[in-house]
Amino acid sequence: MTFIVNGDEQDLPASTLAELLELLDYQGNWLATAVNGELVHRDDRAGFTLDHQDRIEILTPMQGG
Repeated sequence: MTFIVNGDEQDLPASTLAELLELLDYQGNWLATAVNGELVHRDDRAGFTLDHQDRIEILTPMQGG
C-alpha cells in the first residue's frame, strides 16, 4: 500500500501501524505516532489498521539545547 510518511510517499507492505514502524526500522517506546492527524498511542499500534494513502507522522525526540 501507499502511505504518506512524514510527508514522503512510500509503498510498503504494512497493514498495521506497528508493522509499518518495524519496516521503517523505528524502535523504542519513546516514539509519538499519528495517523491522519489523530494520535495513536503505543499500546494501540499493533491493532491499528492502516488504509491506502493514510498520512502517518512519526515523531522522535531530538537532543540539543
